[in-house]
Amino acid sequence: MRPVRFVALGDSLTEGVGDPVSDGWRGWAALLAGGLAEEPVEFTNLAVSGAQTREVLEQQTPAGLALQPDVVSVVIGVNDTLRCTFDIHAVAERLDEVYAAFTEQGATLLTACLPDPGSMLGLPGSLARPLARRQRAVNRVVHALSDRYGAVHLHAAEEAWITDRAMWSADRLHPGEQGHRQLAVRFHALLAEAARAAGPAPSPEPEFPVPSRSASLLWLATAGTAWVARRCTDLLPQLLRLAADEMRHRVRGTSARLDLRAAAAVSAALAAVSVGEQPDAAQLRGVGDERSVPNGGPVCVPR
Repeated sequence: MRPVRFVALGDSLTEGVGDPVSDGWRGWAALLAGGLAEEPVEFTNLAVSGAQTREVLEQQTPAGLALQPDVVSVVIGVNDTLRCTFDIHAVAERLDEVYAAFTEQGATLLTACLPDPGSMLGLPGSLARPLARRQRAVNRVVHALSDRYGAVHLHAAEEAWITDRAMWSADRLHPGEQGHRQLAVRFHALLAEAARAAGPAPSPEPEFPVPSRSASLLWLATAGTAWVARRCTDLLPQLLRLAADEMRHRVRGTSARLDLRAAAAVSAALAAVSVGEQPDAAQLRGVGDERSVPNGGPVCVPR
């Protein structure tokens, strides 16, 4: 019999950012791989920093399917929430297609819901709430589709480990080594419970010391600044518009409308992938953070 094949798809979280080794990044997926079977596992990490659901569908999925994995992880979505082009309908369609492709091939699917980046970065409320609303929408989609496709799903969005500073790297968005190990341990426990992991559980104990405060500040002053600058070029104008919208609704006492609008957008997106067709255009107007336009592309607009 051939070795167990594990293929990881996603963004910088799965690439391993925050868990450095001598030749680059390691991360939770690499830590988990050794525990999937007693014999050596063929592990391929296709995750790329900055990837969105579009890249996972169009680039990583064809490469992953060609490898015919026994286990595949698809942990993605945060970068979609950090873009002006965020569209929960498109996110749902892409994830549905990716999940379906691998489960039809017989792979065990691993998924996870994730914390929102605004709270991790400690942004002010008016800036954090729009990002939190977007991430909740993505998590609802991931929950529903994971259930539909029988995925091994890790709830990682609202638990105590999020507030433990020792789990996170200097950028406050990526886990450090201890956080990556926590993800690997928890995924392994779920797989073992489902009789889909025969190897030893990854160790939760870090091999390397937590970066010092001075090392963290150095990272933030160099690579961290560049990372923030790249994200702000795209996100900041849209985020400021969304924040202004939050403040207007707060002054009017109508903040609940934003949550209702986002919930309606998620319901419409899931309904669309359930029946295999897009909702009528009239259903989409005024729903979510963006509006649909005739060419099908989202346009970022202030509310």
